[in-house]
Amino acid sequence: MIHAVEVEKLSVSYFETTALEDLSVRFTPGQLIGIIGPNGAGKSTFIKAIMGLIPAEATTIRLLGHSVKQARTRVAYVPQRSAIDWDFPIRVLDAVLIGCYPQLGLFKRPTKQHRIHARSCLERVGMLDYADRQIGELSGGQQQRVFLARALAQDAHLLLLDEPFVGVDAGSEGVIIDLLRMLRDEGKTIVVVHHDLSKAADYFDTLLLLNRRVISVGPPTDVLQPHIIEGAYGNPLAFLQKVEVSS
Repeated sequence: MIHAVEVEKLSVSYFETTALEDLSVRFTPGQLIGIIGPNGAGKSTFIKAIMGLIPAEATTIRLLGHSVKQARTRVAYVPQRSAIDWDFPIRVLDAVLIGCYPQLGLFKRPTKQHRIHARSCLERVGMLDYADRQIGELSGGQQQRVFLARALAQDAHLLLLDEPFVGVDAGSEGVIIDLLRMLRDEGKTIVVVHHDLSKAADYFDTLLLLNRRVISVGPPTDVLQPHIIEGAYGNPLAFLQKVEVSS
């Protein structure tokens, strides 16, 4: 089987601090996967490491059955909103057109067909009416939907999203998770760094619970057990106050 993500013995260190240690995991395609864990557990580091954005040591890192370099055009990465310069003067449509660039080649400009494709992607996420707006004028939820449109324009088969629900109102969060489910049902694999345990069971098919190493991975009903959560968070009572685990 070709895995959407295959990682063996991944370790990341910053100076004298170990961010991830000897992490091995495989994700089958066509799933909505949540990466959970306490603050400082290495969730965002995991995403950046498998994308090749930070130095890492690993026996294997393969995305969609290929090396990171070979798979890059088929992988879309959406960083945390705090990492993006929202004051940069770019229109919504132009932001989505960036998703077409891997298909264009060096120094080529988007064609009329690319613009039509970008507009159809905006329409699909309910943002076509905002095509000529500056992206900084949008709400947090609208900005995240634009980045999903960019991933659609790229025709990415693997989407990696770092905390997409932070700073997003409840209505927009519902729209975004519905879009992610739709993409999953089309066969795409979506990996989401997520912090809200109370919604993890409802949102994801598979959970990876980290605390610098793999604590547990599997269906939410298996991972979201008090004794397992205690292994990552150290306080099962705090977890039980937020989540009711169904049997």
